[in-house]
Amino acid sequence: MGNVNRNRICRIASIIAVLGALVGAGTVRGNNANRPATNNAAAVARGKTLFQQKCSVCHYDTSDQKKIGPGLKGLSKRGTFTVNGNKITDDSLKTWIENGDQLMPPFKDVLEPGQIKDVIAYVKTL
Repeated sequence: MGNVNRNRICRIASIIAVLGALVGAGTVRGNNANRPATNNAAAVARGKTLFQQKCSVCHYDTSDQKKIGPGLKGLSKRGTFTVNGNKITDDSLKTWIENGDQLMPPFKDVLEPGQIKDVIAYVKTL
């Protein structure tokens, strides 16, 4: 095999390695909205950004005091929703965010499912 072919193979291998690294880092994936949120720092960071953009108009994240809606600091420790007494779980938070109620608008058409999971990951840290 000549040097030209060997160099070409090395360049192709390098490109494949770089693309593999980028995909692994999430750079090539594009929007992370449909990625499942795990309870990790990246999901929490994405959730905090979304919370500040979409939720902080009505909810505090640094206080349990009412803004328009209830403050969400310490929500996980409360264990139940103050409005209806239902247990706070990932599923109940997801349902609440998606469907809202008479006081809160639904966000199922505003946030992607992965974004809702990220918001939940963040809210659970408050």
